[in-house]
Amino acid sequence: LAAADPRVRALAAQVIESKDQDIPLLLLKLKGILNSASSGCEESKKIKQDIYNYELTQYCLLVLKQDHSRLRGGWATAAQLAEILSHCCVGLEVKEDPEEFYKKFLPSAIDNLLFLGRRLQARFIRAIKDEENQDFLRWFRTVTDAICWLFGGHIQLATCVLQNDHFLQLLITDDVETAIIMMSVLHNILRVNSSVLLQVDEETLHCVLDELVYKLSSTTNPVVGNAATKLLLLVAKFYKQLVKLLTARYKGLKGLLNKQWTGKGFDRDLNQLLDLLYLEQSDGKGEMQRQHQAACIIQATWRGFQTRKRLKKLPQAVTTLQRSFRAKREQELQHLKKQKEDEALKLQMQLQRQRAMRLFHERQLALLEIIHASQVNKYMEEMEGKSALTIQRFWRGYRARRNFHQQRQSLKEYKAAVIIQRAACKFLEKRRKKRLLSPWKDPKGLTDEQRLALQQKVDDYIKLHPAPEMSEEMSKELHMQAQEKLAQFLLRSRLDQRAAQRREALLAQVNTDVKLLMNAPGLAESTEKDLDVFRSRSIPVATKARQSHNAMLKYTCGPWWKKLGEEFVEDDVIPDDALNAELETLFIGGKK
Repeated sequence: LAAADPRVRALAAQVIESKDQDIPLLLLKLKGILNSASSGCEESKKIKQDIYNYELTQYCLLVLKQDHSRLRGGWATAAQLAEILSHCCVGLEVKEDPEEFYKKFLPSAIDNLLFLGRRLQARFIRAIKDEENQDFLRWFRTVTDAICWLFGGHIQLATCVLQNDHFLQLLITDDVETAIIMMSVLHNILRVNSSVLLQVDEETLHCVLDELVYKLSSTTNPVVGNAATKLLLLVAKFYKQLVKLLTARYKGLKGLLNKQWTGKGFDRDLNQLLDLLYLEQSDGKGEMQRQHQAACIIQATWRGFQTRKRLKKLPQAVTTLQRSFRAKREQELQHLKKQKEDEALKLQMQLQRQRAMRLFHERQLALLEIIHASQVNKYMEEMEGKSALTIQRFWRGYRARRNFHQQRQSLKEYKAAVIIQRAACKFLEKRRKKRLLSPWKDPKGLTDEQRLALQQKVDDYIKLHPAPEMSEEMSKELHMQAQEKLAQFLLRSRLDQRAAQRREALLAQVNTDVKLLMNAPGLAESTEKDLDVFRSRSIPVATKARQSHNAMLKYTCGPWWKKLGEEFVEDDVIPDDALNAELETLFIGGKK
């Protein structure tokens, strides 16, 4: 590892230090590293060896197993990683522990690639938009090409691919485009390893042949028929012993090929396949003909039975199909309608929010123009407090609604339990009333010994806890003290009540004055009626207010040299000696 490629070493360090969701995008850099050297040269082999030694191929293998719909890059990244993994494995010569590479790593790579192919095939079939269809089909083709490249470089993997359950599931599909791609993969397997069908077990062989014959019998697409015919011809050419299996296992194959696929554009391959099948049949022609006729009779009887059965179920099937189609269409329309309503509601809420914010800012600016400068901080604090209370109120409401929705099931269970308990209690009460009352039993009396013992306990308790004795004079004195304290309490409560009423009156007066100041118009808009509200009828008070106002203006407009020595005094503070009025005589709202 000391002489390893620095790019590979740096990429390995980044992968180790990165998060799991960032690893797939980092591994795409391997493509540029691999393309920097021509394939087959010593430099390319060295790069692949370094990639394997730094376990970057193992990272690619693990990433292919994940669900890429939730990762960055999506399925396009997965398809590119599949291609990178196949190129890293082909041409790689592992010298240290080759058994692990050839018997564990490569089969795992094949399995993960086929599993990724199944995921892409399923999403391609479920996709609705044409653009998504084309993307998933392109990625699926990239993954299958990577599989072909991998078993092309390692021939022993052809058997592993053919025996894999994911490959059989990919081959057994009704989709035309993916079925054609998978049959081309099977064609490449037979080209790479001509004896692969003899190395697999009988069940796998029968599954592959059954699927090829089924595609010939169940579809009328000439492209699918051509691919299946070429595969059967390739099997018949490479494996002479399998021709007998085809003729014995599939009795009506020749008739199917003659009737359904003649004149569809691939007659040359079709005729070669028919010649091989007829050549194998010529040895036992009489027996085969008799069996063929018997099979035709059985098939005709069975088809007639199936047709009559299908015709009986046809109205119900049509009704079910129509119902399911209408339900699906209604569901799609509801989904689109709900989506449009959500978008419209979202846009409306956004506009309302913007309008509310604009009105709020306009109102706030208007209030700031009206309010005196000394009251701005107080007003801002009040607004912040109200805003905090509003936010807290909405948050508590949201949390309460969320808890209610979460506890709805438990509330239902609780109510159900209450109903059951109420019914059970009613039932038990009715049954208890129906029972006869038991006869009266006199209480058991005390014996003389028990009576004496109980009397002795009572006497002992009275001796230990004697009752306090109080004279008549002490009782009268205690009564007088209680009456005095009661009178003092009533007097004090009456005074406190008067003080509270006076405080409430003062607060009401202060609030009224503040509202008058808050709602006062500007100087440009004020009239004589507005001035009467703030003008005092007392001549001394008005004269004092005018003098204070003039002194404040004189101090404000005075020359600078009169203010020397007051650099550290706040701007809003005016010395008392500069004013000939005290702050207590300030006139507010018609009161002194």
